[in-house]
Amino acid sequence: MPLSPALAHWLETEGHDAVHAAAISLNRATDVAIVARALEEDRTVITADLDYPRLLALTGALAPSLILFRGGNWSDVDIVGRMQQILQGLGESDISQSILVVDRDRIRRRRLPIT
Repeated sequence: MPLSPALAHWLETEGHDAVHAAAISLNRATDVAIVARALEEDRTVITADLDYPRLLALTGALAPSLILFRGGNWSDVDIVGRMQQILQGLGESDISQSILVVDRDRIRRRRLPIT
């Protein structure tokens, strides 16, 4: 959340095990609950919510990995296109134990834990 379910659907069609928070009744859950579920299921959180990096930093977490879309109003087409670039350019080891901050013109990676 607050990204559209279209991204999860696209990821599924590309062969990834993806699920939108609303599909598993987490659309009104706290960030902590979503992070806990992502940990349980070994998932990466993909969001535009700026609270997630702060939460991971404050807890010293090693996981879950996080992909954060920044920079305003992203259309579904823009997000899917950018996600496709990310998956083509980065491997699982680049995403694992990381926060990827995705802007329109660059991607920054920070390894977890953030101290």
